[in-house]
Amino acid sequence: MKCDVVVIGAGAAGLMAAATAAKRGRSVVVLDHAKQAGKKILISGGGRCNFTNMEVLPSNFLCTNPHFVKSALAQYSNWDFISMVCEHGISYHERDHGQLFCDDSAKDIVKMLLAECDKGQASIRLRTNINDVVNTEFGFRVQTSNGLFECQSLIVASGGLSMPKLGATPYGYQLAQQFGLTVMPTRAGLVPLTLQPEDKQHFEPLSGISLTTTVSANQGPSFTEQLLFTHRGISGPSVLQASNYRGVGEPVTVDLLPSDDVSDKLTQAREKHPKRLLQTVLSEWLPGRLAEALMAKQQWPNEQLCQLNKMQLDNIASTLNGWQLKPAGDEGYRTAEVTLGGVDTDQISSKTMECKTVNGLYFAGEVMDVTGWLGGYNFQWAWASGYVAGSNA
Repeated sequence: MKCDVVVIGAGAAGLMAAATAAKRGRSVVVLDHAKQAGKKILISGGGRCNFTNMEVLPSNFLCTNPHFVKSALAQYSNWDFISMVCEHGISYHERDHGQLFCDDSAKDIVKMLLAECDKGQASIRLRTNINDVVNTEFGFRVQTSNGLFECQSLIVASGGLSMPKLGATPYGYQLAQQFGLTVMPTRAGLVPLTLQPEDKQHFEPLSGISLTTTVSANQGPSFTEQLLFTHRGISGPSVLQASNYRGVGEPVTVDLLPSDDVSDKLTQAREKHPKRLLQTVLSEWLPGRLAEALMAKQQWPNEQLCQLNKMQLDNIASTLNGWQLKPAGDEGYRTAEVTLGGVDTDQISSKTMECKTVNGLYFAGEVMDVTGWLGGYNFQWAWASGYVAGSNA
């Protein structure tokens, strides 16, 4: 079958690219090995899809070339996607930090994208495995389990390695390498962290406890959101955000009382209630079981505040406002929301998403070395890069 554009991947970026190209009058075929289009969209945001954010800035993205994302985000903004959502009558609401979610279901976003593809008569072929891709004089020849496709332009929107249960594969990286492109090292992003055996023993009983914290790693930005203790370590939005900036073997810094200067707080408590026991005081500031576990781990004496010397009080304050926790590692791609790394953006035009060395070869979405923060940014990158690729392919 001959067509103008073949899109590899029926996820967020692929569907957006297909719909955009089809609206230009291009004949488009989308190929995906999955049984269902938009599988990652469907489970995102607890089934309600955090589809974008009220404020999207280039600084919300990690990329070896931090300027790469600017053009695409300018060409297709969060407001452009919000307009499409409104046109399709999808009701939504705003949560903390400007995150936008569907009122009803993530299915609404997938239906919308499929409807947009239908407008331009883009054909979506599911349960289709790609066996071979060859660059020809006229474009590309794509051999699949469902026949041969010949096209002028090829858009690779095959995603990353996160959530392998949904069918994630390294195919996009392999294809890029086949065409001589560099792939930056990949690792799990927006991922829960696991604790060292000794720390796990102390904190595993806290599983299910959450509290507002400020977490940072490796001189990256600080994130003030919920931290959740799990059976294996720590999770929650603040931890997932910081995980993107944490190098292998590096610690994270956790401020357990981000709204307070604990040194001042302890001084005031000591003046007002000198006879109160340390654990009693800490249990008023933190969940009781966490206070107890920290006391045991740090070997703080459960004495009256008036009996604690300055060195002890300083140690308590510095720990509560800057707990240095060295994780054993992370939960890996199994639970990661995104993949860090990917196709090197230096080889891709930021204005068109076309490969600089292979005419007609485009990339969109997570397969590239672009990773957004938690909060709708990765979907916005999918929409923006998909739009740009579809506008030029």
